[in-house]
Amino acid sequence: MTQIISALSDVSSRYKALFVDLWGCVHNGIDAFPEAVAALQSYRTQGGIVVMLTNSPKPRAGVAAQLAEFGVPDDAWDTIASSGDSARSAMFLGAVGDKVWFMGEEDRDAEFFEPLKVIDAPHTITRVPLEQATGIVCCGPFDVAADPDVNRPQFLYAKQKGLKLLCANPDIVVDRGETRVWCAGALARLYTEMGGESLYFGKPHPPIYDLARRRLSALGHDIPDQAILAIGDGVQTDVAGAMGEDIDSLFITGGLAAGETETTHHPDPEALAAYLQRENMASTFSIGKLR
Repeated sequence: MTQIISALSDVSSRYKALFVDLWGCVHNGIDAFPEAVAALQSYRTQGGIVVMLTNSPKPRAGVAAQLAEFGVPDDAWDTIASSGDSARSAMFLGAVGDKVWFMGEEDRDAEFFEPLKVIDAPHTITRVPLEQATGIVCCGPFDVAADPDVNRPQFLYAKQKGLKLLCANPDIVVDRGETRVWCAGALARLYTEMGGESLYFGKPHPPIYDLARRRLSALGHDIPDQAILAIGDGVQTDVAGAMGEDIDSLFITGGLAAGETETTHHPDPEALAAYLQRENMASTFSIGKLR
């Protein structure tokens, strides 16, 4: 059974590193959450390492720039591991071929195709119409407000051609301010349900956790899994990923599941227990907001 806590500091001394989700935990897609920032800053002053572990399709530099834009200061984190970096590595290694049909918001996701210098002899990736594609690169919907079903005709064609879909962000939805929007994970889920093959690289899948551990090592830290706490508001991404990696988790109930867990300042214990049971998930700890 999950333990409801009042503040990160209630349990943080048990852990040497945090894997921290961003959207819904540290910011809302527009502004930073001051209490969350303060909690991470405090943790770092006591020697803890903070890895921002995000399903953003952006590369690390793009995530860092976005954090600054939202008002998250540099002293709240040590390094970043993004689904975008994991997915980009796979793309430049040829996971979906050299000619790809791109799905996403052009102004937000264009940097996904910037050269990746850490790969020897990367594939040359060309963006082409669907009819000429060897695979699909999905950073998100063309219209984040549109039902994913609008893509069924293109997906049916792609499935018949045997195209693989590379999903750069496994999130189904996020809250951008007060507005809930669709993410790439919703499209990948639909494509899979239609019989297509989707490739995932962010939470809850192993590649992004491998990347996070490598980023820790690059900082000079060899931290065992039992000394890592994963924090996030996605029960099927953050909590499920932590369970799969056998690391402890802190579930932020006041994010995506605020209604289901009846979270105001704290979650309602009975509603939280019922929600986790329905989702077949178990978090080590739970808290209304990261603070």
